[in-house]
Amino acid sequence: MDPAERVSPSAKCSVVRPHEVCGIESPGPCCMVVFGASGDLAHRKLLPSIYRLFARGHMPDDFAVVGTAMEPWDDTDYRARMRDAVKEAAPEDYSDEKWARFARNLYYVQGEFADDAFYARLKARLPGIEAEHDTHGNRIYYMAIPPTVYEQVVKGLGEAGMSSEDGGYTRIVIEKPFGRDLESSHRLSAALGVSFTESQIYRMDHYLAKENVQNILMFRFANSIFEPVWNRQYVDHVQITVSETLGVEHRAGYYEKAGVLRDMFQSHLLQLLSLVAMEPPSAFEADRVRDEKTKVFTSIRPIPEGRLGQYVVVGQYGAGKMSGKAVPAYRDEPGVAKDSDTPTYAAMMLFVDNWRWSGVPFYLRSGKRMPRRAAEIAIQFKPVPHMMFRGVLEETIEPNTLVLRVQPDEGIDLYFQTKTPDSKVCLSEVLMDFAYERTVRLDAYERVLIDCMLGDQMLFVRADGEEKTWEILTPVIERLESVAGTTELPSYPAGSAGPAEADALLAREGRRWREL
Repeated sequence: MDPAERVSPSAKCSVVRPHEVCGIESPGPCCMVVFGASGDLAHRKLLPSIYRLFARGHMPDDFAVVGTAMEPWDDTDYRARMRDAVKEAAPEDYSDEKWARFARNLYYVQGEFADDAFYARLKARLPGIEAEHDTHGNRIYYMAIPPTVYEQVVKGLGEAGMSSEDGGYTRIVIEKPFGRDLESSHRLSAALGVSFTESQIYRMDHYLAKENVQNILMFRFANSIFEPVWNRQYVDHVQITVSETLGVEHRAGYYEKAGVLRDMFQSHLLQLLSLVAMEPPSAFEADRVRDEKTKVFTSIRPIPEGRLGQYVVVGQYGAGKMSGKAVPAYRDEPGVAKDSDTPTYAAMMLFVDNWRWSGVPFYLRSGKRMPRRAAEIAIQFKPVPHMMFRGVLEETIEPNTLVLRVQPDEGIDLYFQTKTPDSKVCLSEVLMDFAYERTVRLDAYERVLIDCMLGDQMLFVRADGEEKTWEILTPVIERLESVAGTTELPSYPAGSAGPAEADALLAREGRRWREL
């Protein structure tokens, strides 16, 4: 049964007194160069996000966006295509008048990323655009391109002398995945380090910009009633779930090479774990926070060789039904090999070997074609040490649970026991529910764009943290891939909660997954 279904009364929470230091800080002038301006990411996410910031008054007056790609477009072509993309992705903010003002800031430079002449053309054109829009020499390179092209573009920018800072800032934004294993991650970091300093590099994981992910640190360290019980003495275990109802969709080319561990665990899930497990930083500053997150990654116990099955379960979705409609198995999706062993589901048990969390298991799971779309962190507290009601109650009393909901309905749930009215000895589990109001605010992409322009790296991944996550996962991935094809990959029907084998990770200790 879904925990929400067995709750009797419900208590709602609301904001009583917002503090004055609120609101969205406005960034200064800048020019953003978008590599891969004709691609899906730029059309669906990036340009619509920049436009929404502009339409809602969060962009500086002086800004420019320069798209680059191989298509033989000019400025007019690019503006027309971006107008169509914005109208589709941000219809609530679109108006012809706003678009006309926004479009004056859009430009296009055509070229192939492997061609030195392209970087020469780009270098020659940018100063005129930046002077016209008075961007103060501030420049951001946004890599909306396949990860396999990152090193090529970074090298081109460095050799053309376009990575240095001269009067303003120069920053580069790259999206996950940052490599596909420890070796390729090292190689990408080395290539970036030749042309850019670490302070110029913004490794983006958009999950970190989700409202309730940002709220984790505030919730933990601004409320004295929670931090004293946020440790092994009171916490039984932690469950971190990111489930998707979608299948592989149009991403088969990427997903066949990545799989769920590279796609979700190396970035999203381990980042969420670090925020839950980290110690309080000495100050709420980007590097102090990232120092503590890296310490968590360093403290994660390596999965013992030869005991992988006791810590990790992977699976692949088969045919099934979603919302009453039949959907195909992963191997029957367009672009997927008929004998593919790419996992679309994984569950993992990890331990953080430090004073705070010694012995507390962290259970991570993520999968496609799950019953519902959700991202949540559940802190399961230990049962009371002596249950004096055991003799008069027929049913088991559930321990307290704190759930941080990341998506789709961001908020916080607290489950606790109360006496049922008019009864002598009867308990009801109560849900205290806080939900963020559905007001207009920044989405994840808009938040990271603003922070990049402001120079705030709090929500971006640092090189040492990136390396540590790959150190954790690369041995696991290599062991799984070494036996691919020799053993049958567990299957789960689309629309189910994953393979039955995943239940054993918790059942050995008398635990169970939260229902989806």
